[in-house]
Amino acid sequence: MHQAFKDETALVVFSGATDLAYLKWLKPGFRHCFVILKSHDRWISIDPLAHMTRVDLHDMPSGSDPVSLLTEQGLTVLKTQLREAELVPSAPMLCTCVEVVKRILGIQSWRIVTPWQLYRHLSAD
Repeated sequence: MHQAFKDETALVVFSGATDLAYLKWLKPGFRHCFVILKSHDRWISIDPLAHMTRVDLHDMPSGSDPVSLLTEQGLTVLKTQLREAELVPSAPMLCTCVEVVKRILGIQSWRIVTPWQLYRHLSAD
């Protein structure tokens, strides 16, 4: 694992907002997810969208709480850790927000395909 992220907390952020009609069948509040990683004094958000993946750097004032800032915006946030994934190829899956977040976190379960399933998996840890 890259040293910059070793033993760092990852924030997985869940949202119910979507402009895509085909995502409306997903559980309200859990129609999209993305991840935020801390590297030294910056936060890096990786947001896999349907048409592109946004990667942004965020300077957070010392002492600020990104979880509170995100929950105040109506988002659900779970703190988790990056995992050392087994060195075997992940199952071929569609490139979705869930699949990207799973691969960043080191989760290789093919049974997790929706943001709600990912939330339940991470909540059980």
